[in-house]
Amino acid sequence: MTHIDSGAGLDPVHPVAPPGTRPAGLTRAEVAERVARGQVNDVPVRSSRSLGEIVRANVFTRFNAIIGVLWVVTLFVAPIQDSLFGFVILANTGIGIVQEWRAKKTLDSLAVIGETRPTVRRDGRSEQVPTSSIVLDDLVEIGPGDKIVVDGVCAEADGLEVDESLLTGEADPVVKHPGEQVMSGSFVVAGGGAFQATKVGREAYAAQLAEEASRFTLVHSELRSGISTILKYVTWMMIPAALGLIVTQLVVKSNDFKGSVARTIGGIIPMVPEGLVLLTSVAFAIGVVRLGRKQCLVQELPAIEGLARVDTVCLDKTGTLTEGGMDVTALKPLDGADESRVREVLAALGASDPRPNASLQAIIDAYPDGEGAGGNGDRSLVSTLPFSSARKYSGAAFRAGDGEVTGWLLGAPDVLLSPKDPALAETGRLNEQGLRVLLLARAARDLDGPDPARGARPVALVVLEQRLRPDAAETLRYFADQDVQAKVISGDNAVSVGAVARKLGLSGKAVDARRLPADPADMAKAVDRATVFGRVTPQQKREMVGALQSEGRTVAMTGDGVNDVLALKDADIGVSMGSGSEATRAVAQIVLLNNSFATLPSVVAEGRRVIGNITRVATLFLVKTVYSVLLALLVVAWQVEYPFLPRHLTLLSTLTIGVPAFFLALAPNKERARPHFVRRVMRYSIPGGLLAGVATFVTYLLARHHYTGADALAAETSAATLTLFLISMWVLAIIARPYTWWRLALVAAMGGAFLLVLTVPWLQDFFALRLVGNTMPWAAVGVAVVAAAALEVVWRWVGRRFPV
Repeated sequence: MTHIDSGAGLDPVHPVAPPGTRPAGLTRAEVAERVARGQVNDVPVRSSRSLGEIVRANVFTRFNAIIGVLWVVTLFVAPIQDSLFGFVILANTGIGIVQEWRAKKTLDSLAVIGETRPTVRRDGRSEQVPTSSIVLDDLVEIGPGDKIVVDGVCAEADGLEVDESLLTGEADPVVKHPGEQVMSGSFVVAGGGAFQATKVGREAYAAQLAEEASRFTLVHSELRSGISTILKYVTWMMIPAALGLIVTQLVVKSNDFKGSVARTIGGIIPMVPEGLVLLTSVAFAIGVVRLGRKQCLVQELPAIEGLARVDTVCLDKTGTLTEGGMDVTALKPLDGADESRVREVLAALGASDPRPNASLQAIIDAYPDGEGAGGNGDRSLVSTLPFSSARKYSGAAFRAGDGEVTGWLLGAPDVLLSPKDPALAETGRLNEQGLRVLLLARAARDLDGPDPARGARPVALVVLEQRLRPDAAETLRYFADQDVQAKVISGDNAVSVGAVARKLGLSGKAVDARRLPADPADMAKAVDRATVFGRVTPQQKREMVGALQSEGRTVAMTGDGVNDVLALKDADIGVSMGSGSEATRAVAQIVLLNNSFATLPSVVAEGRRVIGNITRVATLFLVKTVYSVLLALLVVAWQVEYPFLPRHLTLLSTLTIGVPAFFLALAPNKERARPHFVRRVMRYSIPGGLLAGVATFVTYLLARHHYTGADALAAETSAATLTLFLISMWVLAIIARPYTWWRLALVAAMGGAFLLVLTVPWLQDFFALRLVGNTMPWAAVGVAVVAAAALEVVWRWVGRRFPV
């Protein structure tokens, strides 16, 4: 029997090759020879940055360069106390490197666990090898869900259908015949076969694409792009303010050179929100380590942030809500069919598929290959019709001893039968119980015809029971509590899927996807109204994700089968099970290596912790930047000495920003991440910084009128420092809300540390802080109290006037 071409409207059918005719593949000697020549698939697909890249990314930054130059200058012209800011930057950079290195080690170890291991045929035997061990001319075996990892030429095809949409954008699977090209980056959706590798390593079509997609990244997220935008504007603000400050302190005032340089640097340093980028990197890196301990591989770091923003999660039933395995619970012959004959045919169908899916595996377990099946006894396999998610059935043809060929189909009853067939009534009753039902039908047409299911005669119903994941109900409850809408999207019968969803506590309307409107706008409304969808094709899954996104939803898609790949790719966040197909693991941003749906809440919680807390602490950093720029401009306008030395602002930054921000950034936070990061941060930072700067300068001017003599500048600085510290503490107190015992303890500890500096003599000398008299210190406190009250009023007004 010759291969039947699958033209328009035809399902691909492939004859079974005679035993003993398949190629043996390369020999060990031939493999060794190619390895020696360097003809190996050596693309360095990495899950993380190298140590050198980590060090460069943390050390060679724009602001580190600015601070580094100023630090070196300060070391020469000022006491060591004024150089403390440089040592803080060194410590921060070291922390960033260590934390990202820890994240790298975690990612690398998890990547090895989840690594794709293709099957190659060598010396006539099949074996799994790492992707990097494939050599030129290797014979690579493929089946449903397998990703094609190198370019090659099809050598064997058994109803082989390949999806090349990730490369070409063409949604329809392509039928492959021996001699035709297969490209890396595509994946198998039906059938099986083997191909000979013709291009390996960097020569392969999708090698660079695969490398970039699998690399640990710290970019392309709203959070990090928002921080980059803020830093860009900060840089532009710094330039005129710093230049004006330099001119004022060195030329106009004609002060002592070293003192003028120290105060100039003291004015420039706090403009730099140097800890913000570090804290973001550390928070992300710690998130990766925490999730890694739960066997969650984050293939793209912004996925942590993305899942925190999700408001809709689409769940594939099989493998997500239910475990992969199934059990045959009943066999119901129809129209007087002989049960023993039905068992025999089911055994034969099971034996005909070298890569059975979960449903067929349950049939194989219940009816093992026996007499008369798959080539034994008086029946031999002629051709197969592999299962496809699009058509919802598979088939095989057998030749009996008398030469008669009989075709059999196994699949969805509502697809194989006409709507009025009485067998569907029984199917419906079983579906309502949450059971999965397959129909065994005798084909009335050749399997290679345009519609092999037309006229099929029902023979038996095979009833399967799915195993619910024990943690699925609790996970769905978590999403409901967190205001994340769950939608079940499955290829199974809608009634059956709805029954399973109800068992897990997920209520809502169940819809047959074949009745969904084709118009995108109407589909979006229909998808928004319903909760459970059955009989969804792979292309429809993709369209439904797009429909939800068109409604402004942030969509996560979970799945483990090849039919989920397109939807996983288009979703905002794709989540794959570790036991899923190679294709799903390749396109997903997050892989749950322990195959536990219950891990998802941990990922969501980690994302919310990172995003919510960074948004919170970014306000602290940027309030400092705003008041530092304002103070510099006021000093230039009033032609006075800058009120602070670097040591003063190092102390204030450490107590009111650095230490508190570290703890606040790593605290639990369950609030769903909201968009518009820059607006959310700046609407509080700008008024907060302006009030702090104005209040501090008012105190400074009052002190200049109050104090006279040689030590007047030191007394003026101390009074201004007290006001700025109290306002900064009030900003911290607002940011720390809602209060818990540890947040109150944190704020109190920072206040206590500053009080210690003001009361311990050697600390007073070290930081050049000594409050003189009673009038100005109390005036400084009074100004700070007025500014704090104004800050409360202004922030509340801003929250109402400029909602995000």
